[in-house]
Amino acid sequence: MFLERGFEVDHSTINRWVLAYAPLLEKRLRQFQRPHCGSIRIDETYIKIRGQWRFLYRAIDKHGNPVDFLLTAKRDLSAAKRFFKKMLKRVDSNGGRNGSDLEVMMTNRKRASERSIRVRLYSPGRPRAALRSQQVMFWQLIKQGASSEEAGVQAGASAPVGSRWFREAGGMPPSKFAKESQPFPGRYLCFSEREDIALYRAQGFGVCAIARKVGRSASTISRELRRNAATRSGGFEYRATTAQWHADRAARRPKPTKLAQNDALRQYVEDRLSGQISAPNGSIVVGPDVSWTKRRSVRRQHRRWATAWSPEQIARRLPLDYPDDPMMRISHEAIYQSLFIQGRGALRRELAACLRSGRALRVPRARRKGKGRPFVSDQIMISERPAEAEDRAVPGHWEGDLILGLKSSAIGTLVERKTRFTLLLHLPPMPGHGAGPRKKNGPALTGHGAQAVRDAITKSIQSLPGHLRKSLTWDQGAEMAQHARLKTDTGIQVFFCDPQSPWQRGSNENTNGLLRQYFPKGTDLSVHDEHTLNVVAYTLNNRPRKTLGWKTPAEMLKEVLS
Repeated sequence: MFLERGFEVDHSTINRWVLAYAPLLEKRLRQFQRPHCGSIRIDETYIKIRGQWRFLYRAIDKHGNPVDFLLTAKRDLSAAKRFFKKMLKRVDSNGGRNGSDLEVMMTNRKRASERSIRVRLYSPGRPRAALRSQQVMFWQLIKQGASSEEAGVQAGASAPVGSRWFREAGGMPPSKFAKESQPFPGRYLCFSEREDIALYRAQGFGVCAIARKVGRSASTISRELRRNAATRSGGFEYRATTAQWHADRAARRPKPTKLAQNDALRQYVEDRLSGQISAPNGSIVVGPDVSWTKRRSVRRQHRRWATAWSPEQIARRLPLDYPDDPMMRISHEAIYQSLFIQGRGALRRELAACLRSGRALRVPRARRKGKGRPFVSDQIMISERPAEAEDRAVPGHWEGDLILGLKSSAIGTLVERKTRFTLLLHLPPMPGHGAGPRKKNGPALTGHGAQAVRDAITKSIQSLPGHLRKSLTWDQGAEMAQHARLKTDTGIQVFFCDPQSPWQRGSNENTNGLLRQYFPKGTDLSVHDEHTLNVVAYTLNNRPRKTLGWKTPAEMLKEVLS
């Protein structure tokens, strides 16, 4: 173009002219810029300049005329702030000169743009003094019992604004409004009372003296000084503003749960609830393959096998496993709430199937109907049992029973009264069971007849040392008809409970309830072999028990043997 006009200029010279004079020309041309009609749109894109990609911020009005632009190497919050500050400054100056004010600005949903606009632009509402008085009135109305919507309307705002104020504050007035919104003492300490406590504390008054002057109980003052004192200086220095901040933070609702905040604690709870069970040699044992059906009750059907510690066992075991970590603490009720109410915690709904009952809902316990008293010959009643067995002071006294399933299947259970150590008896069906019709007064082929139970108990008991074979308490079931022969073979004395008195074998009944998690009612128990029963017994014996001081039965038995 210069050659056509008779000039010969090198392209590098033209480039230097552009770099030197383009800003000056742009500044002069801004004086003649058209009005932006009160509406602009922010556009963002990448362009390539000299082989390098640059990010372009551009503002145009609704007629397509450019308002401002910015080239930057990085696309971040700092660049967005710089562009909006520069653009708004241009708009303000040109708007005042050309008679047009900015009313609408459209942009995308980029986070950097949103944050930069919030930093620069303010809501065109009432002055801050009026807004503060509205919020003070709002919290006063809340204290008088009004709802957030009603308080927002009466304070001069709106129902949605009142709901937002209440939700963002967590249901408690912010510290900056505490003095105005709580002028009178109520159930909780207000800011003015905290100022009096701080003043009396600085003057050297004791807890009881401060309580008399403030008109509160001594326990309230003591708790306030202990909970809400400032500890950053290394001691306990009570200041009203700091105490009010602590109180507001503690009173916010809803609060995030411990399981949602602490990943290590949540993993510990999940492992103890739904962890895989293993044999004594460490090999993993997989039970029935059962999928989660999202039903409230999983009774009378197979359930997935798991370690299945109860929430109370988990809560009480944590201080023993983590004695120096105060963050690894949780109550059993918090675990239950996380399972029952999904909005309260971070535990999966299907973990409720690992509870004892398998239910995700609390229901009242139904009273069972007592069965008739079966006939047992040569019985010895529980009243004749040695006194040392009553207080569980001496090991070696056992309780036993059967748990029954479909097709006349059964599993025998033995529980040591002192250590709660559990032995499971494998009672497979006898040869010929189910081959033909049942014969009256014929041999018991179900596997839990008197002879089969006697042989299974003899096999399990004889593996124990002599001082752990002192007595066995059983109900009046016909499976213990050969108790005299059992005493001859093993040396253990058998005692029988009173009719319809399962509480006389409390440890055994409790253990049977735990076993139902692995062997539910309404299932065939004959499908489980002896190895499987040993694995389940090993799992139960390595659960902490509340009655043992949260030690495991295996640990207690080891102490007894040593």
